[in-house]
Amino acid sequence: MLDIAEELNRWVEQGRDFAVATVVAVGGSAPRRPGAALAVDADGTAIGSVSGGCVEGAVYELCRQALQDGEPVLERFGYSDDDAFAVGLTCGGIIDILITPVRAGDPGRPVITAALDAAASGRAAALARIVTGPADLVGRALLVRTDENDDNVSYDSGYYSGGFGAHPELDRTVAAEAAAFLDAGRTGTLEIDERGSRCGAPLTVLVESSVPAPRMIVFGAIDFASALVRVGKFLNYHVTVCDARPVFATESRFPQADEIVVEWPHRYLERTEVDARTVLCVLTHDAKFDVPLLRLALRLPVAYVGAMGSRRTHLDRNDRLREVGVTELELARLRSPIGLDLGARTPEETALSIAAEIVANRRGGSGVSLTGARTPIHHDVTSVPARRIGSVA
Repeated sequence: MLDIAEELNRWVEQGRDFAVATVVAVGGSAPRRPGAALAVDADGTAIGSVSGGCVEGAVYELCRQALQDGEPVLERFGYSDDDAFAVGLTCGGIIDILITPVRAGDPGRPVITAALDAAASGRAAALARIVTGPADLVGRALLVRTDENDDNVSYDSGYYSGGFGAHPELDRTVAAEAAAFLDAGRTGTLEIDERGSRCGAPLTVLVESSVPAPRMIVFGAIDFASALVRVGKFLNYHVTVCDARPVFATESRFPQADEIVVEWPHRYLERTEVDARTVLCVLTHDAKFDVPLLRLALRLPVAYVGAMGSRRTHLDRNDRLREVGVTELELARLRSPIGLDLGARTPEETALSIAAEIVANRRGGSGVSLTGARTPIHHDVTSVPARRIGSVA
C-alpha cells in the first residue's frame, strides 16, 4: 500500500475509513508487482490498482465488504480455462491479494497510518503484515524505520513500532528481516515461525519497503539533458543536473530538475551521496570533463554509468581512461555509446533510448523486441508459493 501513500495519507488526515487491497505474491504474467495496492473508502471512492484492470471490480467489492466486516481477507485470482472472461487474469497470471480494513478504532490503524505518513514524507520505512497464519494474527502490522522517536522500540539495527502481539521474539526477528528488506529497497514475503524462528514456516509476512526516490545525476547541461530530465522525472527519479558552465546550468533551461549544480562534475561526484540505485548519465562528451568524472564513477557502487558520444569518441575516451589507471574490469561497467539502439535522432528519442537501457539494466531485460521473443515479459516478480493460499476470515 505504500505505493499510494501520498493519497492514503490525505485520507487519514481527513479521518476517512478505508480498506486497502495489496498484492502479496504473483506468478506468470501478472501485471503488477507485490506491494501494488487499490484502496476504497467508506463512500466508495477508489484509488490505485492491483492488476491493471483484470480483477479491479472484484477486488473493489472485497474492499467494500472488508470495511463492513472489519476482517482481513486473502484472496487468489488466476486464469480460468473454462471461463477466460470471468473474474481472473486473462493474461495467464496468478495474483494473491490481501484486503485490510483500516477503520477508526482498529488496533492496527496507528501502525498503518504511521507507515503512510513516513512514506508520504519521503522517509525510509518498511511495513510488515502477517498474511497467513492463525486468524488472530492475520493482518497485524509492524513498522520499521531508521529514524528514532518515542514510540519506537530499539532492535539491533534500527527501530520498530507496533507489533504482532504474539511471542516477543517474533517482533524482533521480523523487525530485523524487514530492516534488511528496507536496506535493499525490496518488497516481498518471508516465511517465519510463530516464535520468531527462521526454521519453521507457519506464518507468511508481507514486507513493503518505501525508500526515497533513487537518484539520476545528469552531467552536461545540453539539450539532450533537458529531455532526459523530463524522462527521469517520469520514471520517479530525483534528478540532478551538473555542469561546470553557469551559463548553461540554469533553472530556466531545466525547470523540472530537482537540483542544479554548477561545479566541475568529478568534484561534485566526490562530495555527493550515491548508492546502489543511483544512475549516472554523462552527456558532456568532452575529455576534460569526462575522464576525471568517469575515472571516479566507474569505481563507485552505483547501478548504471553511461556516457554519450560517437563510437570514435568512445574508443578515444577508453584509451584516455586506461592512461589514468582505469582497469578493463572497470571499463566493462561503462555503457557507451549510451542508450539502446532505437534509431533515435531527436533529444527526446535519445532520452527514451537512455531510459530504456536504464530500465533494462535495472530489471534484467534484454532490450530486444518482445514480438517473437521467448524471454519473460516481467523479470523481477516474486513467485507465488507452491502451496495454495486460500481466504482467511
